Amino acid sequence: MPLTFRKSFRILPGVRLNINKKSWSITTGGGKNGPRYTRSSTGRRTTSMDLPGPFGWRRTSRSRRTSG
Repeated sequence: MPLTFRKSFRILPGVRLNINKKSWSITTGGGKNGPRYTRSSTGRRTTSMDLPGPFGWRRTSRSRRTSG
């Protein structure tokens, strides 16, 4: 079984910094019944929300990085 590295830090109330081996991300929101917004260093943006029961909702988009 391979070992993985993943760590999450709470930097402010409602804001988390997530770090893994290849990238990092910032997650905001997710309070009472609210959506969570995640922005990754690889350019991925995710909006997710927990719904009651076995349901969940997630929308992911990847923005193209430009060099300039």
